[in-house]
Amino acid sequence: MRILSVTSGKGGVGKTSIVSNMAVSLAKQGKRVLVFDGDLGMANVDIFFGVHPQKNLQDVMEGAPLRECLTPVAQNLDLLAGGSGLYGLCHLNAFQRREILAHIAEMNYSYDYLLIDTSPGLHDHVLHLNSVADECMVIITPDPSSFTDAYALIKVLHQKYRAQKFSIICNQVSDEKAGAQLYLRFADVAQQFLPIRLNYKKTVPFDPQMKLSNQLQRLIVRQDAKSVSAQAITGLCSEIVSQNQMVASPFEVVKSLDILFRPASGHA
Repeated sequence: MRILSVTSGKGGVGKTSIVSNMAVSLAKQGKRVLVFDGDLGMANVDIFFGVHPQKNLQDVMEGAPLRECLTPVAQNLDLLAGGSGLYGLCHLNAFQRREILAHIAEMNYSYDYLLIDTSPGLHDHVLHLNSVADECMVIITPDPSSFTDAYALIKVLHQKYRAQKFSIICNQVSDEKAGAQLYLRFADVAQQFLPIRLNYKKTVPFDPQMKLSNQLQRLIVRQDAKSVSAQAITGLCSEIVSQNQMVASPFEVVKSLDILFRPASGHA
């Protein structure tokens, strides 16, 4: 099970919408997906899927088996709800956070992907969830506060958990070119002051159809698969699947090393 966290420094950047649409897109590609609503105590992923979970993370903490607390939301797709309006979930200690992840780890062979929708900010549970992910995807928008807050999140994750690799998703921009420019501006600043590596993951252009779908509590990849936002998210998920399936054969490794260490043309 590959763990992907989707996070942000501030709220309102479209994080939950992107996570929910990614989950559906991956499930449509035949992958078994578990979504964990990591916005503990203020969870709302269930709203996007139009479901009313009978059990949530609070029940897991009280001893219920994790499998009994999952809510099926589509074929190949289950949700572990974080619970809304539950004060205790907002103040879990380090032991409780590790216990949650231990329960989830027991599902390792039941799913291909675990998508974690974290809450925004620098809370301990946000940092912890991002630190255990195989890939931490940070969403930024043209909003200047999105820049500064994303930088702060990455800085603290590096300082506290020695995280060094982050993927950047640019959201709510006019087009792919604007997203690439947004990423370059952010990378220039972040990599100038932090010893980290950033990867430009994808741009999800601003799309009135996606905004309308969100207001109607529907998912754009279901509502209008041909829209620019749906196509961008589908493309993002196709890349994730392709990268996960790229296992180099011994021949490919030797070939890569040969290219890497081959003298430049014209030199001995």
